[in-house]
Amino acid sequence: MSISIISLIWLTLWINMAQLQQGGPDEKEKTTALKDLLSRIDLDELMKKDEPPLEFPDTLEGFEYAFNEKGQLRHITTGEPFVFNAREDLHRWNQKRYEALGEVDATESEPKNFIFMSEDAMTNPDKLMVLIHGSGVVRAGQWARRLIINEDLDSGTQIPYIKRAMDEGYGVIVLNPNENYIEVEKTKSQVQLSSDGSDEPAEKRERKDKTFKEAKKRRDFYEKYRNPQKEKEMVPLYIRDNGSPEEHLIYVWDHFITHSAAENTFFVAHSYGGLAFVELMIQREADVKNKVTAVALTDSVHNVWHQEAGKTIREWMRENCCNWVSSSEPLDTSVESMLPDCPRVSAGTLFGEHNHPVYAEIEAAGACYASSTGVRKT
Repeated sequence: MSISIISLIWLTLWINMAQLQQGGPDEKEKTTALKDLLSRIDLDELMKKDEPPLEFPDTLEGFEYAFNEKGQLRHITTGEPFVFNAREDLHRWNQKRYEALGEVDATESEPKNFIFMSEDAMTNPDKLMVLIHGSGVVRAGQWARRLIINEDLDSGTQIPYIKRAMDEGYGVIVLNPNENYIEVEKTKSQVQLSSDGSDEPAEKRERKDKTFKEAKKRRDFYEKYRNPQKEKEMVPLYIRDNGSPEEHLIYVWDHFITHSAAENTFFVAHSYGGLAFVELMIQREADVKNKVTAVALTDSVHNVWHQEAGKTIREWMRENCCNWVSSSEPLDTSVESMLPDCPRVSAGTLFGEHNHPVYAEIEAAGACYASSTGVRKT
């Protein structure tokens, strides 16, 4: 039975009740009897009549949908966005279909990202450490490739941080915010799909495009020497819900960090990782305040004005964050800042003993998790 027919039945009964209520005692008895009849009607059962079975595919291909090179869910035949009302007048069935689609996980052919976690990252009841590197070519577990190549693993990777955190009883999660897409050869169908208008916010789309263009420029510089005959045009195939460092952090927050058992969560974020953390605060302010104890930033490039962080966020950052920056001033000396958010203090060096400022900044910020009481400030 369709919803429109059910609505008509209800409307007819409601009119009859209204007419009966205007009469005398006999009509009131009829009204009571009618109400009793209505109370016995099971609308759910009425809606189930003529409804198709609630059996749905468990893959995107089964739903005849796939994600295009922009990370948008589109019908594999028409290229159209997802249609909720696949069957008219069957809202319950459409809702169940929608929920089933949402339960579909990444397919074998779909590009994926990854993170690293210690064995107790989700179960440690006391404290959790989350590490976020900066932008560029670095990947999960790295601070700076230059240091890895020219110095050693202890200088350029997060290995010392991870070891120290685990020795001091922390669970650890290592993010991978720069793994946002894979490159695939452009095909005719992709050319047609890419000409369609995007339903993403313009700012988000521009940020993705900028990220891809900058990374592609760096790769092309080296590729022209390795493979000068390469002529194939490549396009980015974005990873679902991980198309930017900000999206990656929000995804990991929603699916992992919020479900961890730790009473106290600590972040160490370098460079663009600081910007991603501020975006997380903007999107999940109440949850972050409830879950995060302290944040150590190193040369963070966040900007509370450009990112439009509210007053309550800026106040929280002043009390719970500290940004160690390149400076010739002694370690932990206060450094003037134009932004009304977290304190900025010196990392104690411009180039550090390992000829790169990031080493000294990371070392300085390491004190933030030496104690679970929070970030030290001057």
